Amino acid sequence: MEANLAAEQKLKLFSGNANRPLAEKIAEYLSIPLGDCEISRFSDGEISVKYNENIRGADVFIVQPTSPPCDNLMELLLMIDAAKRASAKRITAVIPYFGYARQDRKDQPRVALSAKLVANLISVAGTDRVLTMDLHSASIQGFFDIPFDHLYSAIIFIDYLKRQSLKNPVVVAPDVGSTKRARAYANRLNTDLAIVDKKRTGPNAVEAVSLIGSVENRDVILFDDIVDTGATLCNAAELLKRSGAKTIIAACTHPLLSGKAVSLIEKSPIFKLVVLDTLKIPPEKNNKKIEILSSASLFGEAIQRIHHEESISSLFHLSF
Repeated sequence: MEANLAAEQKLKLFSGNANRPLAEKIAEYLSIPLGDCEISRFSDGEISVKYNENIRGADVFIVQPTSPPCDNLMELLLMIDAAKRASAKRITAVIPYFGYARQDRKDQPRVALSAKLVANLISVAGTDRVLTMDLHSASIQGFFDIPFDHLYSAIIFIDYLKRQSLKNPVVVAPDVGSTKRARAYANRLNTDLAIVDKKRTGPNAVEAVSLIGSVENRDVILFDDIVDTGATLCNAAELLKRSGAKTIIAACTHPLLSGKAVSLIEKSPIFKLVVLDTLKIPPEKNNKKIEILSSASLFGEAIQRIHHEESISSLFHLSF
């Protein structure tokens, strides 16, 4: 009993500024206080990090999505470095949203591989393990040479959707790249799959071209990993509405909601956009169409199992 208590006391959870509300919920789930870490700035804007408590020999978990601006990534790197220099026993970067993931391969001449670069930065900073959710591309796991745990939001979304009493639902992939993910959802919900074929007309600019499958008179569930400008989802929703869809619900893990995304969604045929709290949505970007589900218990359970050296495979058994 005393040994277990000592082990519990060595679990330390800290948060950067990117999504402190999620970190507080995770701490509540774990029944531990959120650690005291001071993040300040010099007059020129440089970030300074200092732990205000002893973390020598501790199992340290740092919660920080690496969404824009890049200050969030820099905060994470400095928190990892400070923890390493403070003699933490193990450092796990808990990255609810792994930013800079959309450039994960060289598909054009003279382009950066931002996903690989960020993986290198996180590893070199001193991270021992990474925990994240719904990578834009699962292949990014291979960019790391340290243990990497990839959670899936499907457990949360499927539980939510089963409580909605949808009539004759059909799962729709908003583009061909989302087909594998959408098929896994369709299998779990025991329903059909349809696919929207889109044409990319420029960066963050898409056009829905055709629909593969039938959605007429059916409740549609659109699944994607991120909603950024909202163009892909809204264009797909317009096509689905013209094709006879009854109700359209979009479920996206990471609500980036950049530019005019909220306005587009508000005007679109989407009845409800369900997202997770992997990113902090400012009040001005929230509206009646957006419903936020918590990922805290899933992250909290994973952290607890990692800390106790237990298997977490049951938490991500629905892979894509």
